[in-house]
Amino acid sequence: MKHNHNHDNALSPQLVSVRFEFTDPKAKTVYLAGTFNRWQPEAKTLHSSGVGNWWKETSLAPGTYEYCLVVDGKWIPDPQAKETVANPFGGRNSILTVASSPAAAHLANAENLPLKNANKPKTKL
Repeated sequence: MKHNHNHDNALSPQLVSVRFEFTDPKAKTVYLAGTFNRWQPEAKTLHSSGVGNWWKETSLAPGTYEYCLVVDGKWIPDPQAKETVANPFGGRNSILTVASSPAAAHLANAENLPLKNANKPKTKL
């Protein structure tokens, strides 16, 4: 999923544009259900490109959300999600963290990168 940051309205909670993407050439319907829409899949239908690529762009307030994709009636975690958590139904929910700014999103993404020690002396083989 991709984050597009919108800074137009400072009075209401900052909404961030988030794009969900999913690929399954056999899927007939794909919905998005999560804590951001009270787990109501009908509220967020993904659009099909006609060749098995599905997408949905939506605006969310900064925060952490749990969600699933509902593919032809089957609830599954998002294969592109970096994190998942067990749900009470024996499956997994995907985790989405929406940052409040581009700098915060960059820092959050950097937490998942391996660290390199620039001070470590190089050894010769």
